[in-house]
Amino acid sequence: MDALAHPVRQRLCRTLARGPHTTGELAEAWHLTPPEVSRHLTVLKKAGLLQTTRRGRYVRHTLDLTATAALGADLLAALLR
Repeated sequence: MDALAHPVRQRLCRTLARGPHTTGELAEAWHLTPPEVSRHLTVLKKAGLLQTTRRGRYVRHTLDLTATAALGADLLAALLR
């Protein structure tokens, strides 16, 4: 729950729930720096809420909907609004 408490991480989760994105894509979409996005993604990954796939030099992040849904349907619905 602490991982989802920060508003930036909530916005990142909404974006990642719609499909995979790189750190750079997320930074550009939300007008953040890549290091800032990376720090938030690390918190989400440590909480078990992200899946990552490496393709060459790029890492694509996706929200793990199964892990997120385990937190509760109401929370998932509020997060994805």
